Amino acid sequence: MSTTVSQGPQLDANGLRQALRIAGGCTLGFAISNLMNWPYGIFFTVYPMLLLGLVPVISKPVIKQFVASAGFSAFIVLVLQGLFSHIPVVMTLIVFLCFCILFYQMSSGGGFLFGALGAVGLSIQLHFSSYVTGVDTVYPLIVSNGAATLLSIVIAVLMHGIFPDVAPRIPRVPPPKAKESIRHEVLLCASVATLSFVVFQALDLQDSISAQASSVLILFSLCWKAASLAGWQRAIGTLIGCNLALLAQLFLYNHSDFLLFPVLVLWILAFIFSRYHILGGGMPGIGFGVLTTFGILFGNSLTPNQDLVYSALYRFSSVAVAIALSLSAVYVMHHILNRFSVTRHHTYE
Repeated sequence: MSTTVSQGPQLDANGLRQALRIAGGCTLGFAISNLMNWPYGIFFTVYPMLLLGLVPVISKPVIKQFVASAGFSAFIVLVLQGLFSHIPVVMTLIVFLCFCILFYQMSSGGGFLFGALGAVGLSIQLHFSSYVTGVDTVYPLIVSNGAATLLSIVIAVLMHGIFPDVAPRIPRVPPPKAKESIRHEVLLCASVATLSFVVFQALDLQDSISAQASSVLILFSLCWKAASLAGWQRAIGTLIGCNLALLAQLFLYNHSDFLLFPVLVLWILAFIFSRYHILGGGMPGIGFGVLTTFGILFGNSLTPNQDLVYSALYRFSSVAVAIALSLSAVYVMHHILNRFSVTRHHTYE
């Protein structure tokens, strides 16, 4: 009698190479920012994750979208902080219009990477810049974002050179959408992203950058039905990522100032969960949530004078609340927009 042992899904050769690129890219960005003692290490750790995780193939259009998203968000932050920081109503309207532009690019499919990276970058920079005084103190933030963008491109090209695909990939062709669905997705996501910005400013939640970013990341699904699943996946990914960060801190103990140790831990964790991300289709899910969770914690919280324990515990609680409130706002906006034929989504029942 023969028995067949069922095996779980396995990475193909291209998937393995992509996992190596993601792990190597975010680790290299983290190591360089720490060696150079650059501020805002979150950009140098997370941007390579986004660039190598969301886009399996690097190309000139991808690089152009990545650079354009960084330039767009930097310009908007400089304008808002320099001209409208003392006029909250006008600032909020401009933020809403900017998110409309970014989510339109995502929804229409013409510039998904530009919209996705722009939405995350703009959200993070607005959060950081809102707690500094004077336009002069915004410059280090803008410079760090620009340096992280250029470094991430160099890292991505380097990783593709070291770990190239072994077979050509079939490009994804997004299905066509009705104009009503595009309007629905743009207004829904821009409204929730702007509401998130306003709430985090009004409540003075300076240390909640992870929750702010999570409230935007779940909008990548663009509609209520997909966002509700994405919210649960993001919460699960955050829980796993925070627990892994705690275990990493216990392993590192008080040796996190010796850069080789956190670099090795970050590479191992990133490689393991890059596999889950790729097996899930390469779209934002549980695996991607785990990646970005400990990427943010390593990049923003792990320093020689600070450990991850408080940050990990606080991050999960704040992210869980942010996701629950954001999903509630998505649900309300979904039903409001579906009341009108010009903004009715194709998933409406």
